[in-house]
Amino acid sequence: MPITALHIVVYAVIVILIIAAVKTALPEAKASKPCMLGYKALCSFTPISTIILIAAAIAVFFLTRQMLT
Repeated sequence: MPITALHIVVYAVIVILIIAAVKTALPEAKASKPCMLGYKALCSFTPISTIILIAAAIAVFFLTRQMLT
């Protein structure tokens, strides 16, 4: 199966979602308040937002895998 522009876009979306998930869990000294895990992170809803972003990446992967094959 040849790689099309749609494949590249889908993989880019998955990579962006994974990078965003990792970025939400990183410590940030300038954060206004601590996250739910007790440290100052980029996102104050760190465990929830990280799980949502990872689930979205997995959903995009499996849904597009079914549609593009």
